[in-house]
Amino acid sequence: MVSLTALWLPILLAAVIVFIASSIIHMVLPYHRSNYKKLPDEDNIRKILRAANLTPGLYHTPYCTHKEMNTPETKAKFAEGPVALMTVFSNGSVNMGKFLGQWLAFLLVVGIVVAYLAAHTLHAGAPYRHVFRVVGTAAFLAYGIGIMSNGIWKGQPWSVVAKEVFDGLIYSLLTAGTFGWLWPR
Repeated sequence: MVSLTALWLPILLAAVIVFIASSIIHMVLPYHRSNYKKLPDEDNIRKILRAANLTPGLYHTPYCTHKEMNTPETKAKFAEGPVALMTVFSNGSVNMGKFLGQWLAFLLVVGIVVAYLAAHTLHAGAPYRHVFRVVGTAAFLAYGIGIMSNGIWKGQPWSVVAKEVFDGLIYSLLTAGTFGWLWPR
């Protein structure tokens, strides 16, 4: 068994490498630019939403309780549409610093959990490919497989989900390579 404290460097370095890779993927490479669509008549829709004085949160329309789901009125609302899941953020400028800080914290948490699993699965001096396999699989569960539920429950287009899973594969391979490289000998 390897001590978790012996893995602080791969945890930190993998988080930094994935952070940089994700920045390149989202700011330089073009394949995520088609993920979001502009609302038709956006100004009027924004005016209506602003008048509703929405607080930050997750909204679903048409909204119904479990009991109301099979009523004729609710079924008619769903048939009429639109059916939407909407996230509302706080008003004001986008605070990228907050989002990036939370992303880095998430990367560190994934690194710690992956390190915990690897430390209890692999021994010091384990071959690179064994470390790569265990760490890569665990990281892919966090970065790739976990995102697939957004296509199931949140209605995100599968083309968007597939791109996120692909990103997760890249992040997992980078994490696995970092841990394999820096694994205690």
